Amino acid sequence: MTADTPGTPGTVNPQVARAAAATTSDRSFIATWLFAWLLGVFGVDRFYLGKVGTGVLKLLTIGGLGIWWLIDLVLTLANAQRDHEGRRVIGTRQEQTIGWIVTAVVVLLGWVTSAMTQAFSVLVGQIPGVS
Repeated sequence: MTADTPGTPGTVNPQVARAAAATTSDRSFIATWLFAWLLGVFGVDRFYLGKVGTGVLKLLTIGGLGIWWLIDLVLTLANAQRDHEGRRVIGTRQEQTIGWIVTAVVVLLGWVTSAMTQAFSVLVGQIPGVS
């Protein structure tokens, strides 16, 4: 058997390669992730993926009061987001890892900042003469 023979390890069936390409969106994973993360409450990620109807609904409901925004963000980071034709928006493993890390760091920094702000407001409230 030669390297071109189907079933040989290391070969790629051209039909499988075409089918995989047809089911993968031409939309950028990084752009989808950034839109979902930063502007998702306005439905920008949905508009980018060509889902105009749900983009308008997401805009009018302010990201489903944050729930729809969070779901779309997780779907994007998990490589499960699809465009309007049902094709998956797939990023590389490196892009996906960067997305998860950056998102986690920003969320943790937000929690720490919020906790520090609350702690300082309690401390300032306990100082005599400061209102």
